Amino acid sequence: MNFFLTETQKDIVNLAAKFGAKEIAPIIEMDEANSHFRKELFLKFGEAGLIGIASSPDFGGIGLGTTEYALALEEIAYHSSGYAVSLSVTSLPQSIIEKFGNETQKQRYMPEIIAGKKIGAFCLTEAGSGSDAASMKATARRENNHYVLNGAKQFITHGDQADIFIVMARSGESGGKGVSAFIVEKNFPGVKGGKIEKKMGMRVSPTQEMIFENVNIPVENLLFKEGSGFEIAKTALDGGRISIASIAVGLARAALEKATQYAKDREQFGKSIMDFQGISFLLADMATELEASRLLVRQAAFLKDQNAPFTLQASMAKLKATEACMRITTDAVQILGGYGYMEEFGVERYMREAKVLQIVEGTSQIQRVIIARNL
Repeated sequence: MNFFLTETQKDIVNLAAKFGAKEIAPIIEMDEANSHFRKELFLKFGEAGLIGIASSPDFGGIGLGTTEYALALEEIAYHSSGYAVSLSVTSLPQSIIEKFGNETQKQRYMPEIIAGKKIGAFCLTEAGSGSDAASMKATARRENNHYVLNGAKQFITHGDQADIFIVMARSGESGGKGVSAFIVEKNFPGVKGGKIEKKMGMRVSPTQEMIFENVNIPVENLLFKEGSGFEIAKTALDGGRISIASIAVGLARAALEKATQYAKDREQFGKSIMDFQGISFLLADMATELEASRLLVRQAAFLKDQNAPFTLQASMAKLKATEACMRITTDAVQILGGYGYMEEFGVERYMREAKVLQIVEGTSQIQRVIIARNL
């Protein structure tokens, strides 16, 4: 058991930290205020190697692991949880294709996603099926050498800004066993964006309904085999929970640092408010919650890298980190008082962004279900 980062891991942290400071920090407040998504940023993510950290060099990746990827996400989220979520989501299709795709699919799609030339999206949730994903209504009917896809997917990160979608649809019986996964390209006729959501936070990362009307999907774009879609989705979500937990750690860290600095600088009754026990103990609890979250994230990432079972640890990390992030960002607003409520000090944005992390990739309640089942 070694809690020190390797030199390679330190390099990844430095790479992501420098990228965030140079490319994201100067523009994030303006982009959030204007709900502006910088698609061109993905080429820079790709050039820096941040999309393909855990992917094989055969397809343009770096060939490291989930641990290194989680470290990078924390650093990006420190500057913008919205762009960190976008980085995580575009990495999801290529990781799915790498694990479940055939060689032709890997060669066709992975290099462009890893290079940032194409943006990925993951289409599972529907208006009537969120936590109960197996009840989805979207259908994919086999006709000769293609499938005909019909349905709509809700709350899709990137929406029609994406180029490549992993779409889950019902190709057979009811329940999870009748779900298949498909690679769908934006330029397939019948693929279109629907309602663009107006969100509480993470406004730089667009969220949109995606509509699929009589979309002909070549049979060679079926992932793995018919009926495997639900298992593919569950596997992807296990890894995605580590990503969301990493983002929560980065966001919470930003809030803690800003609150700590403010407490040092702010004077009331003739001394720094950091000297008041009510404030110092609050910060102590925030720091402890953050560190506990980080350790759970790294444990889950380590297990995944060792090809060991990690579903339980991923759910624990996601639950702990996102719940802690919500508390830490809320307490940061409290420490800054009236200033915390004002946009110019930044922590109100952290609090708004933290909320969705308790919802995406399985709500906190679903994580407790998974953890309880494992018990």
